[in-house]
Amino acid sequence: MQKLFSSEGPWPAPWMERVLPTVTRIAERYADRTVFTRFIPPEKPEDMPGQWRAYYEHWRQATRAVLDPDLLNLMPSLARLTPPAAVLDKPVYSPFTGHRLLNLLRSQGTDTLVITGSETDMCVLATALGAVDHGYRVVLVSDALCSSSDEGHDSLLSLYSKRFSHQIETLDSERLFSEWRA
Repeated sequence: MQKLFSSEGPWPAPWMERVLPTVTRIAERYADRTVFTRFIPPEKPEDMPGQWRAYYEHWRQATRAVLDPDLLNLMPSLARLTPPAAVLDKPVYSPFTGHRLLNLLRSQGTDTLVITGSETDMCVLATALGAVDHGYRVVLVSDALCSSSDEGHDSLLSLYSKRFSHQIETLDSERLFSEWRA
């Protein structure tokens, strides 16, 4: 939930402003156990390997050499929760690349991840599958997710609930708050 994906950024997710209050309420509930991940593009396309290089040659305006650095920040309602919420930067979709997130989760004794954010069919997908691969209980909050593609968002919510139903739970925030232990 970075400015990078707001209407100000090069990759706008039109629903972001609509789901932001729900994401904020969830993060506020347990700010000390919240981890925000930020997608940090390279300085220039040549800094990335293989297809990432080609991706950033296409999206050169999203590289740090061109991009307004403020767009890398979290949305203000979330940024105010740091600290105690943690922020981990990542150069690719999955926050499980490298060991920082996994080490943090293990040090906190985490067994469940409640996932919100942007984009349902990109970073959220990579996060959910990475969490599944590491054996975590994964809960996706359907009204706290957004994408730049309605079709991708809807398709992934269907995939999560049908194909991954034994490993990924989907629910809305009302149910999350009613079942969430204080």
